[in-house]
Amino acid sequence: MLSDLSLLFLRELDALRREVELYPTDAALWSEVPGLPNSGGTLTLHLVGNLRSFIGATLGQTGYVRDRDAEFSVRGMSRPELSALIAAARREVADTMRSLDVSALPTEFPVAVGGVSLPTELFLLHLLSHLGYHLGQIDYHRRASTGDAASAQTLPLRELAVTKP
Repeated sequence: MLSDLSLLFLRELDALRREVELYPTDAALWSEVPGLPNSGGTLTLHLVGNLRSFIGATLGQTGYVRDRDAEFSVRGMSRPELSALIAAARREVADTMRSLDVSALPTEFPVAVGGVSLPTELFLLHLLSHLGYHLGQIDYHRRASTGDAASAQTLPLRELAVTKP
């Protein structure tokens, strides 16, 4: 189960990086689109902060300190800067998932989130769903703000077809 969760988190983070790279300019990444509450840049910062906080810091003891307000207020970062943050989140998720003991999955996640306590396995599934939800929003933002319908290949099944030891 842990290896499957890890594989899915890493696939989604790779898709996030591809989405960011498909924006033709840094300005397009931060553009406001009527009817969409957040830009692609804002959503990227939010996803990175969320994963680095809950998986990296909480489960992996990385020491990362989240600034959720900044995720929604910082503007103008470049695509390479955001890609570097995605890479950091990817490393922390991979390292944490690799070191996590399967016996932790049925236990309560170490922190209650929004006043809700959940088993670690269910919370990880929630985080994966949250990542996928916002990844879709970024895809729509990019297409709406640029007029480019190019696909970032966000759900490639071939990335899941790995030989298990």
